Formats: sequence, C-alpha cells, structure tokens
Amino acid sequence: MPEETAPADTAADAADATPTTPAAVPKRTTAAQAVGIGCAALLAVPLLLALVVVVWIAVVTKDPSDFPRVAPEEMASRAVERSQEAYDVLGFTRTIKPGVEKVGVSPENTLGSNSCYRGGLTDETVDGAYRMYHSWALDHVPAEQASAGLRRLRDHLEDTGWDITSYREDVSGDYWDLYASRSDGDERMSFQWFEDRGYFTGGASTPCAVDPAWRQGDDEPAGDGLTPPDFGPRTS
Repeated sequence: MPEETAPADTAADAADATPTTPAAVPKRTTAAQAVGIGCAALLAVPLLLALVVVVWIAVVTKDPSDFPRVAPEEMASRAVERSQEAYDVLGFTRTIKPGVEKVGVSPENTLGSNSCYRGGLTDETVDGAYRMYHSWALDHVPAEQASAGLRRLRDHLEDTGWDITSYREDVSGDYWDLYASRSDGDERMSFQWFEDRGYFTGGASTPCAVDPAWRQGDDEPAGDGLTPPDFGPRTS
C-alpha cells in the first residue's frame, strides 16, 4: 500500500508543538569535541597517577626524625644479644673470638652496619641513620646437631613473637636455613647450615637508628668500625 502522509497543516502544527528549549533538543557531539574529551581523559590518567606517586613518596620516605636516636654501641649490644639468645637455644658451647680468618670457612664473630634509605622512589640515604648487624659462624658442625638445633630454634622464635619468614629442611640434607623477623621486618635473624663443609652461620640485625653524635661530613654508616666481645655460651 502507498505510504500515508500527514496533511501539510497537521505536519506544521506538529512542528510548532515541538519544544525548542535547549533541554529538549538532543545535543550532538562533533568529532572535534569527542577528540577533545578523549584527550582530556588521557591527560587526567597520568596526572592522577602522578598525584598518587607524590602522596605515596610523602608517606613512605623517611628522614632522621623518623628513627630513634641511639648510639651505635647500644644497637650493637642489642644485635649481639639477639645472636646470644639464638646461640644458647641452638646448644653450641664454643667461644668465638672477634674477627674472621677466612670468610665462609673459619669461625666468625663480627659487627657491621648498613645505611638506611629514605624509601619511596629514591635511593638516598638518611643522614646519620644506620642499621647494626652481628654475624657469627662455626665450622665442624655435624648434621645431627645443626638439624636438631634449627628445629628447636624455629619453635623458640615462634613462641617469643618472631615471624618465621622462611624455613627449609633440604630433602638431600646438604643445606638448611631459617629466617625470622619482627617489628614489621625491622628486626631480622638468619641462620644457615652447609653440609659440604659442616659450616653453620648466624646473624641478627637491628632496626634503623640515628647516631646522636653524627655530624655532617662524618663517615657513613655509623658504627661500622665496632668490634664485638668474645661470643659464646652464657656464663650465668
């Protein structure tokens, strides 16, 4: 059938009845406007990411006021005390003199320190801040003593508030390790035993602190030249 059309007058009346206010007229987005909107969105993403990064850096970066002011000698004593506690639980009875003749082979008893960093996206060190660590080692440690001692130490650390971050009993029996931390990872201990040379190592590190005596131009990190006392089983 032929398509019916409205009379001219009726069509005109319908046109006049159509509202002409801006709200009633659909807005058409031109190609240029679409491109503009897309560009704005693309620009907003990196700007938002940049803002997030700036806020994140402000939150996580550190300065000297974020760390306690503690002399390196005191933090060194704390690290040695942590090692001492583990040494007693492991059941070793030898006393180790300060120093080491051959790293990775002979007995060791040393102190050292590392720098502390601002964090975030920077690799800058914090002026005067340091982290002390104590390292010790024994040679000629039999497998039975090492394995039993590490199991005992793992249980002891868990019972005294440490988080065991890694514990491995090698299936072949030639390598064992134990890693623990607490205070959100600021304080750490690590232990390894190597069957091929009967070598047992241990170590403890302290949280970062600022040396109260540090002055601009001093060597860093503070406490790097300290010497530990003889290290062995408690005498009391």
